[in-house]
Amino acid sequence: MKLIDPIVQFQAEIQQIRRDIHAHPELCYEEHRTADVITRQLQQWGIPVVSGLGGTGVLGIIKNGNSTRAIGLRADMDALPMQEINSFPHRSQHEGKMHACGHDGHTAMLLGAAHYLAQHRNFDGTVYLIFQPAEEGGGGASAMINDGLFEKYPMEAVFGMHNWPGIPAGSFGLTPGPMMASSNEFYVTVKGKGAHAAQPHKGIDPIMIAIQIAQSWQTIVSRNASPLESVVLSVTQIHAGSATNVIPDDAQLVGTVRAFSNDMIDLVEQRMRAIATHTAAAFDAEIDFEFRRNYPPLINHPVETAFAAEVLRSVVGDERVNAQTEPTMGAEDFAFMLQAKPGCYVFIGNGEGDHRDAGHGLGPCNLHNPSYDFNDDLLPIGATYWVRLAETYLKKATDAAI
Repeated sequence: MKLIDPIVQFQAEIQQIRRDIHAHPELCYEEHRTADVITRQLQQWGIPVVSGLGGTGVLGIIKNGNSTRAIGLRADMDALPMQEINSFPHRSQHEGKMHACGHDGHTAMLLGAAHYLAQHRNFDGTVYLIFQPAEEGGGGASAMINDGLFEKYPMEAVFGMHNWPGIPAGSFGLTPGPMMASSNEFYVTVKGKGAHAAQPHKGIDPIMIAIQIAQSWQTIVSRNASPLESVVLSVTQIHAGSATNVIPDDAQLVGTVRAFSNDMIDLVEQRMRAIATHTAAAFDAEIDFEFRRNYPPLINHPVETAFAAEVLRSVVGDERVNAQTEPTMGAEDFAFMLQAKPGCYVFIGNGEGDHRDAGHGLGPCNLHNPSYDFNDDLLPIGATYWVRLAETYLKKATDAAI
């Protein structure tokens, strides 16, 4: 690997910041302490800061030279509402809150890059350091955009990065086109007619209707969607009833739909509504149907993805870069930024969990797992990638456009 030596030498300081953030997790739009930590560090390094974008977002601005070109580098800051079972010294100090997705590490890697870029400024233009709130279901990327991120601070392209357990530590994965799926939720209530369980003929049983609907929905994936499309429709909750001898008035179906294209989501929503409506009508019942579109699919732009892959190869070598990595049905609100600007999102391998200190939980080191912890060995690797990406994109030569 061709890591930047001053960044490697600075790893202990960045690790300390990372572990401090891990010990003090904050949920979406509550990242006040985290934002203060970031702001203090950036200002200490002479980097101008804009606070409060999208609520609790932070924007660092590093300028050099005379070029009007600009690039955005984004890290997320928020934690998850879950209990950490690790017992090492930097475990969460807030019960029911945990950095179980590595956003503490993402923030630390970008801070490591910021420290180096502020000192050396080997580029011509502007590097925007985007510390985003509320990725975990809060749509913080959209909130920052709506708050004028790209209008007030024009940038040509924006890039994101997420650690990925299971990929060898220090290796990278990326792909042009769809990288992560859209995230959507549904809430469907079947309105029947309650009755005594011993006299079902006097009621309209919403539970049996809900079961019929849930089973029929699976034909959308198997018979309406193209076999070449990836679609997930999961009923994750069925709520109904309060007693063994009572047929309830209603039953609720709750779940998620994932796909890599908006057209497919349109199809799935239309078919779900039609099947639910007509199935209920066949049993003299009615439905309330709600379909929430949360995050769109994350789609990498081909030119920027090829550019990012070349930068990665220059840092970690060809053998550690998979430029055709398998997309995931997980979702990520960086998708909103890629809808507004060209760019690329990459996975940095977090390993299998061997990096964890004594005192980690017995579970796997997977994302959203109570035994998870970010791999601090990645800090200089990710920071070096951010620096080389910015420096290469904003080369001092006038013909440096990608």
